Amino acid sequence: MLPPRLTPTISTSGRGILPRFHSCIPGLWNHKAGLAIARGRFAKGENGVENGLRTYTYICMRNASSSSSSSSSSSTRWKSRQGKDWFARAAKVKGLRSRAAFKLLEIDTKYKIFKRGQTVVDLGYAPGSWSQVAYERTQPHGRILGIDIIPAQPPHGVSTIQGNFLSRRVQQSVKNFLLDPERGRPRRPLFSSSPDEEDVDDDVVAEEPSYIDLERHMNDHDNGAAGIQSTSPAPSSSSSSSSSPSLEQKQEQEQEQEQENDETKMVHVVLSDMMMNTTGIKFSDHAGSMDLCNAALRFAFETLKPGGHFVCKFYQGAEDKELELKLRKMFAVVHREKPESSRSESKEAYFVALRRNRYVDAATLGYVNDV
Repeated sequence: MLPPRLTPTISTSGRGILPRFHSCIPGLWNHKAGLAIARGRFAKGENGVENGLRTYTYICMRNASSSSSSSSSSSTRWKSRQGKDWFARAAKVKGLRSRAAFKLLEIDTKYKIFKRGQTVVDLGYAPGSWSQVAYERTQPHGRILGIDIIPAQPPHGVSTIQGNFLSRRVQQSVKNFLLDPERGRPRRPLFSSSPDEEDVDDDVVAEEPSYIDLERHMNDHDNGAAGIQSTSPAPSSSSSSSSSPSLEQKQEQEQEQEQENDETKMVHVVLSDMMMNTTGIKFSDHAGSMDLCNAALRFAFETLKPGGHFVCKFYQGAEDKELELKLRKMFAVVHREKPESSRSESKEAYFVALRRNRYVDAATLGYVNDV
């Protein structure tokens, strides 16, 4: 009996057919080629040449269009899923770069993490839908800085740095960018012809140096900082020989140190939508996700203002409990979220950490050698 939906082709000489399908087992499907060979009698002729006494070659009508159809099947399934996905269609209509924007919109609607004029850092910003949401929710005069290893066109009004965020050098570039509180903000008009006239220049963003320029001038910046430190006066011998500082002096020193630390913390919200390419191996995918989350949290520890917020995507697994414990030490309130716009079959979830505590040191979070 012939397999269903097949068209038989008969050849009385298998010399031209058998070498082509020599790797096939007679009677079994060759799914990769989309072909099958029926059971037949084959014999070795003289000089080892294979001769088919009677060979039937069946071409699968379902797969006969081309072998490339199997390779494009995943793309077809993705397009089909996107076409049926309400959030994907809505993102396209609203001009958002991906459906992920609705996840952040849902989180912000519930927890009110954005305010006007904030500084927001978006880690793993590409393609830019989260940055679009942050830009709209912090206007006017908010500033958004996106970082990603993938080159992507920045969304309107968003500054970006391309680089591997796991590199401490790239993180230092981000900090250098943020030190100037006006850098990356929309320019305000110097003059207005009428007090009732709209600020048409509010959306104009200053041109920023490229990532390469930031890397090039980083050493100069570091050397300059070192020079400033070296010119500071050394303590006099009389003060060093005096008795240990009093309690009031210690409190003053602690206040000065806290003020210096607060000056280096210039970010109101840190977003992390970073995710490594998944392998299908749950342990590996979860471990990679935790590495990115911990890098984002350490950056938040170094740059986030007291009272600031932290939103981080993670791949669920055994180690996320440890990450949650760190978050609870650093923030007043921590929530686990699975937005409705997140696909039910996905293992992703989000930590929403609100109101950073002022008095949290590096040792509490396990950053023994923190710089």
